[in-house]
Amino acid sequence: MIDLAEIEAARARIAGAVVRTPLVRLHVADAPAEIYLKLENLQPINSFKIRGATNAVMLAPASARAKGLVTASAGNMAQGVAWTARELGVPATIVVPDHAPEAKLAAIERLGGQVRKIPYDAWWEVIVTSHLDGQDGLFVHPVQDPAVMAGNGTIGLEILEDLPDPDAVVIPYGGGGLTTGIASAVKALRPGTRIVTAEPDTAAARAGAVSPGHPAEVDYRPSFVDGSGSRRVLDSMWPLVAPLVDDAVAVPVAEVAAAVRMLAERVRVIAEGAGALAPAAALSGRAGTGKIVCVVSGGNINLDKLAEILGGADG
Repeated sequence: MIDLAEIEAARARIAGAVVRTPLVRLHVADAPAEIYLKLENLQPINSFKIRGATNAVMLAPASARAKGLVTASAGNMAQGVAWTARELGVPATIVVPDHAPEAKLAAIERLGGQVRKIPYDAWWEVIVTSHLDGQDGLFVHPVQDPAVMAGNGTIGLEILEDLPDPDAVVIPYGGGGLTTGIASAVKALRPGTRIVTAEPDTAAARAGAVSPGHPAEVDYRPSFVDGSGSRRVLDSMWPLVAPLVDDAVAVPVAEVAAAVRMLAERVRVIAEGAGALAPAAALSGRAGTGKIVCVVSGGNINLDKLAEILGGADG
C-alpha cells in the first residue's frame, strides 16, 4: 500500500501539470448498477499515465534526469514520459512491444520521443528488470515505481471528493500500478469500498492469480485492448495488489468493444480498449450493484480500429 501522505504530496506536486478530471454519471436504463465514469481520457496525453510520470520525474534529482528519460510502455506511459521530458527539455527514449498501436506511437513521436520497437517477450523483460541495455538516462518504471503509484493514487482522492460513498471502484489492470495507487487512497479513506480489477479475457493475469493465490502464467493473446492484461502478474507487485483487491474479473473482448461503442454513442466519450474495460465490467454486472465508479483510463485508440468498432466489429 502507498502511504496516503505520499499520495497527497503527489497531488500538490503535479498540480498544474495534470487535469482534475470529471466524474460523470453514465445513464443507461437497463444497467445493473449506478455507474459513474472517471474520465482520465481527458488528460493532456489522453491517459492517466501523466500523473505518475510527472510525479516520479519531479521527485528525481535533476542530475538523474539530465541525460534524458527512458521507459518501457505500450504507449500511454510513453506519452507521459515524453510529455514530461519535453517540458524539461531533455530527450526521451521509449521501448515498445512490436504490436503497439500506431496511434500511440505517433503521439510519442509528436511529443519528441524516440521509439524503439522490440518483441513482446524482450519488452516484458525490460518491465521485469527495469533496465534497457545500451541506454543512458533516468528509467521511469511504468508500474512498480512507488512515486508513479503515488501519482496514480491522486485519482482515488478525486473520486472520493466527488462521490464520497462508492460501493466499488473498477480499475483496468495492466501492471498493477494504477490499481495500487487508486486502491491505496480509497482503502485509506473508505475501507468499505470494494476494489475490482478488470482485464481482457485474452490476458487475464490478475484474475488468473486468484485461484492459485499467487502469480501464474496465463494464456496470452494480443487484442485491441493493448493497455491492460499480461502473461503474468509481476512478482514484485503481487504483495501490493493482493491485499487491496476484492475481486478480479475477466471481460470478453467483444464486450469491451461493445463498451467502446456504447460510450461513444451514449456519452460521446472516446475510450481505448483498456479505458472501456471497467465500464464493460460494470455493465455486465460483474462489478456488482450499487454505486460503481469506473476508471476510463485512456482514449488513445487507432481511428481505423475505432471506426471498425463503431461499425459493429467485435474488436
